[in-house]
Amino acid sequence: MKIPILKLKDCLLISIQTELDDATAIEFQEDLLNKIHETSAKGVVIDVTSVDVIDSFIAKVLGDVISMSGLMGAKVVLTGIQPAVAITLIELGIYLDNVLTALDLEKGLEKLHLELGE
Repeated sequence: MKIPILKLKDCLLISIQTELDDATAIEFQEDLLNKIHETSAKGVVIDVTSVDVIDSFIAKVLGDVISMSGLMGAKVVLTGIQPAVAITLIELGIYLDNVLTALDLEKGLEKLHLELGE
């Protein structure tokens, strides 16, 4: 199952609407990095509002894709982290310290625009 990546001006918007399995997560990582390269996107918002459960592999892939996006020059904001997901991440020892976050997509877009100096 492909995760849609939408382009809005110089940003990419992703709303993950399903629980991620390992194969989908890896495909998403490759698709997003390719899309950043193709579009020269300056920013990315990844909305995980619909994700209720996350495991250590998926958390690692998300952290990696955020780091890789940064290496390609795109700032990333992660939005919509559910309480259970936040608890699980910390319990697994996964700290997304350098990751910009926001409560919802709207606040995430605002934060991204501030980060980009717009």
